[in-house]
Amino acid sequence: MAETTPIEVKEIKHFVRIANTDLTGKKAVLYALQGIKGIGVGLASAICKVTKINPNTKIGELPEAQVALLDKAVKSPGGHNIPPWMLNRQHDYETGTNKHLITSDLSFQIDNDIKLMKKIKCYKGIRHILGQPVRGQRTRSNFRKNKGKVMGVKSSAGAKKGGKT
Repeated sequence: MAETTPIEVKEIKHFVRIANTDLTGKKAVLYALQGIKGIGVGLASAICKVTKINPNTKIGELPEAQVALLDKAVKSPGGHNIPPWMLNRQHDYETGTNKHLITSDLSFQIDNDIKLMKKIKCYKGIRHILGQPVRGQRTRSNFRKNKGKVMGVKSSAGAKKGGKT
């Protein structure tokens, strides 16, 4: 019989922790990074390119050094030569700097922004207060949670009996 070469089986970690978020080890790096709140397709691709990690490799197969490098790049993408237009907090209201917020920091900042808009009673703040759509959508057929179901056309009692009597 012919000898077969042994197949190398890489040990896959089922969960990889990056930026206080558990990511599935079976996914490719590009798609696993999108599991972190605040990171989309473009930023995940840029992080892979900057860290020189193949975006198609499984994130569970990466050694600890590369996982640490990914974690550092995710937490501060501005410091890793990622262009400022890719960051989600440009010219921050309080500090004036470019930042990229992720996970709970992003949720907290969004809540604070909405509270500020409500406090100063700008147009968007008033729409938030009233529970109306904020970004200019039409409200005739959508956003009916406060108005009830659509009634349609009501017919009179005489029309049901077959006309005039």
